[in-house]
Amino acid sequence: MNVITFAWPELLWLLLLLPVLVAVYVLLLRRKRKAAVRYANLGMIKEAMGVGSRFRRHVPPVLFLFAMALLLLAMARPSATVTLPTQKQTIVMALDSSGSMRAKDIEPSRLVAMQNAAKQFVSDASPKTKIGIVVFAATASLVQPPTDDREAINAAIDRIQLQRATATGSGLIVSLATLFPDAGFDVSSALFGRDAPRNAPIGSAKKDAKKDFKPVTPGSYSSAVIILLTDGQRTTGPDPIEIAKLAADRGVRVYTVGFGTASGEIIGFEGWSFRVRLDEETLKSIAIMTQGEYFHAGSAAELKKVYQTLNSRLSMEKKETEVTALLAAAAALFTLLAGLLSLLWFNRIL
Repeated sequence: MNVITFAWPELLWLLLLLPVLVAVYVLLLRRKRKAAVRYANLGMIKEAMGVGSRFRRHVPPVLFLFAMALLLLAMARPSATVTLPTQKQTIVMALDSSGSMRAKDIEPSRLVAMQNAAKQFVSDASPKTKIGIVVFAATASLVQPPTDDREAINAAIDRIQLQRATATGSGLIVSLATLFPDAGFDVSSALFGRDAPRNAPIGSAKKDAKKDFKPVTPGSYSSAVIILLTDGQRTTGPDPIEIAKLAADRGVRVYTVGFGTASGEIIGFEGWSFRVRLDEETLKSIAIMTQGEYFHAGSAAELKKVYQTLNSRLSMEKKETEVTALLAAAAALFTLLAGLLSLLWFNRIL
């Protein structure tokens, strides 16, 4: 439900003028009736006018009254939450390239299903939106800087090579550094120097980074988002929760996608077998912390639906917008309509 707020609510007292206008209109009607009593054939005049004519004479004043109400509301500078086309210009897709993506429990394989869904997402995205591709396994790398060249993006998705381990935090920090290349993130330290202790924090930035940075409201950065997809849980690399805090401090929303089963499944290939368990708790925490959203996909069809939903969410967004001009325009339209009807029916303007 949309909530309307007013920048100058004290002007709403002017709405009390509307009953005064109604009273003036009624008073004028009574005076006209008294003047009409002087005519001997008043009954014949009323009969000639008909019910429709008597009704029509009230339409222009009612429209004018409605226009005045809209104009008085506009003077109070109302704002409402409306759905508008998004201003996001960049999307970074962080894709899991760990060995478990080779599993064929999802036909033809998890990797191919992810690639197909990702390319469909790229195809459906706005042509003006730049999309970058980050892949992560034991480490993470930017395989395609943000671009609007769809062929280059799809080629990067097709080139994904599977590796061992899952460094979810590494995928996040590389994605974040892609969006803010001048922020001074110590990416090298995060990727190669912090993978032993599981809960070891990382530095938020290099020592020579800008010192005047101030955290912003989570989710307030409207120019870019990160979409993180993984089918397992972190086994190496920095803590993704720590990286999510950095994203939240810069207002970047992170939409997380869990691909696979939350309960866990034993995956086998090339004589090796291991259990893959989806860490939904961490993915949900990342989404909540950054004001993003978590999605779960247990099949190729569900993953396509998730990406379709993300496309619709990212193409339109809700914003609090001042609607003064809209109300003023509506008031002008009703005033013009009232004048035209009065001129058409009674050869006078109101």
